Amino acid sequence: MRANLWIAIPIGALLVAISTGNFLLMNYVHVFTATMWTGTDIFMGFILGPIFRHVSIQTRKEIISWLMPKMIFYMSTVTAVTSTAGYYLAAKMGLFTYNTPMFYWISAVVIIVVIMTVQGLGILLPTNLRIYFELRKSGPNLEKIQKWTRMYLKVVVSQVALQIIIIFIMANFATGF
Repeated sequence: MRANLWIAIPIGALLVAISTGNFLLMNYVHVFTATMWTGTDIFMGFILGPIFRHVSIQTRKEIISWLMPKMIFYMSTVTAVTSTAGYYLAAKMGLFTYNTPMFYWISAVVIIVVIMTVQGLGILLPTNLRIYFELRKSGPNLEKIQKWTRMYLKVVVSQVALQIIIIFIMANFATGF
């Protein structure tokens, strides 16, 4: 738990931004944690994934047993803070309107966030936990872990694609369409 105390920083920054109504801080928190989220997904899907295919099972086991507990705290924090800050920013900017085309863009973002949340809570988090608990066994089933890891990386790649779509939409919001 002590190794994950850093998660208090983005949560604290979010709480300060909400309580003070500081738009600039809220924007910073949103962009920074979104960058952390997207960067991690890109790293996991396109860098770490291919590396895993070329290292021994024992090396994978050691990396995953260290990485998965951290990922549970890390990804839960950055996704929750990013989404919460994004909601507050959109509300403060008056983006929750029924005026077209704004309504369609906001609806698209909400749908994408819901899909990513379902993937995160329904697939990625349980997979992290399955892998972690399997690795804690005296004789972990490495074939199971490989199968779960492959599925995990595929979902992460789909999240990268969805994040790129959100970045496109956000860039349009920032420039006023």
